[in-house]
Amino acid sequence: MGKTHEPVKCPKGHRLNLGFWGKECPICKAEEKKGRRRKKRMSREEYYLKVLEAVRKRSTCDRGESGAIIIREGRIIATGYVGAPAGMPHCDEVGHLLEERKFINPDPMEKRPVSLHCIRTIHAEFNAILQAAYFGVSVRGAIMYCTMTPCYECAKAIRNVGITAVIAVHPYQTQERTMNLFKDCGIPLTILNPEEELY
Repeated sequence: MGKTHEPVKCPKGHRLNLGFWGKECPICKAEEKKGRRRKKRMSREEYYLKVLEAVRKRSTCDRGESGAIIIREGRIIATGYVGAPAGMPHCDEVGHLLEERKFINPDPMEKRPVSLHCIRTIHAEFNAILQAAYFGVSVRGAIMYCTMTPCYECAKAIRNVGITAVIAVHPYQTQERTMNLFKDCGIPLTILNPEEELY
């Protein structure tokens, strides 16, 4: 009659097959993994805002360092920042190209009927839209995250390309026309930080 063997057990008393002798107990390993605390994962919005901040830092005009990212179905499909057209000199290389704009019939809600704009650059929001167009990516039904509330010109472009919602970190100093346009078009505008971005 053959010799019988005592059941093999790990230090915690789990019965194991002979083949596991001297190896790590799979039951202990599974229990340890189950009890291990899972590292907290950043939310999608935290992720988008960190990417947005990195994009903003690529801006080449210090009068309005701004970034924009376009998201569709949870994925970032385009980015943009304030900068001159490709191949052209930037503000941080040759200085600003300023233009005074005066509203002949100013909106009563506008804070400044006269303002200075740097026209050397393309705005971040428009650059993001252009990047998507350049690579043939549709932005219809997408969401845009941006540093500041888009200006009125960018807001009109956002409407026409089919972006359905805008989330801005800060309000823009002259945003009333944009807010009215988005309201009339049914585009939700969320401002995360009410502190106005000045430059």
